[in-house]
Amino acid sequence: MTSAPTEAMVLAAGLGTRMAPLTDETPKPLIRVAGKALIDYALDRFASAGVCNAVVNIHYLAEQIEDHLAGRQAPAISLSDERGERLETGGGLKKARRHFDGDAIFCTNTDAILIDDHTEEPCALLGRLWDTSNMDALLLIVPRENASGYDGAGDFTKSDDGRIAMRAGDTAPFVFTGLQIISTSLIDAGPAGAFSTKLLWDRAAAEGRLYGAVHQGDWLHVGDPAGLEAAEARLADLKT
Repeated sequence: MTSAPTEAMVLAAGLGTRMAPLTDETPKPLIRVAGKALIDYALDRFASAGVCNAVVNIHYLAEQIEDHLAGRQAPAISLSDERGERLETGGGLKKARRHFDGDAIFCTNTDAILIDDHTEEPCALLGRLWDTSNMDALLLIVPRENASGYDGAGDFTKSDDGRIAMRAGDTAPFVFTGLQIISTSLIDAGPAGAFSTKLLWDRAAAEGRLYGAVHQGDWLHVGDPAGLEAAEARLADLKT
């Protein structure tokens, strides 16, 4: 076992096309769900988990995200500017690599909200299970039946020892939540330019070093207006 990371990456450079027309003038990380910007759900969770430094990559309507983050106190924010390029998720991590000093970081998307009412807090769960001697990536996954705003066939299967594999058949029981711990050495192994984080996962899986941790709470995917509506309804239920 090793300690949980104190650094994090927030992937915020996407175009948010599925959220149109809401994203015509507002970047998706700043879309508000129950009065709070999506990116703040992620950053507040990291701050509570002891993350001291977070890197946010920016591309679409980047100035709005810059202005929004200027008002945050914790964690400390660095920006990875991708305004002149499209690097995808893995390429964004690789470009931001210079900001990280530790051997692993948290990383998350901004289009989902995790509900951990009466369950183990997700960053704490990942931190408790993270073992740098055996793992290059530890993904937070959720049973498909716990997913809101998601109509896909699932992403991963999971073995008894915690290793996960990408869906091989028509369906898989688990969905990736967007939150993970990933080793900086795995990021270093990525190519230059644009590529998907899946390339890094494939490399880790080939070495038997891709693992999953199951989140037992709900996962609210806010990828389109219907998902946004469902998430707001679920959050309203929690307040009653």
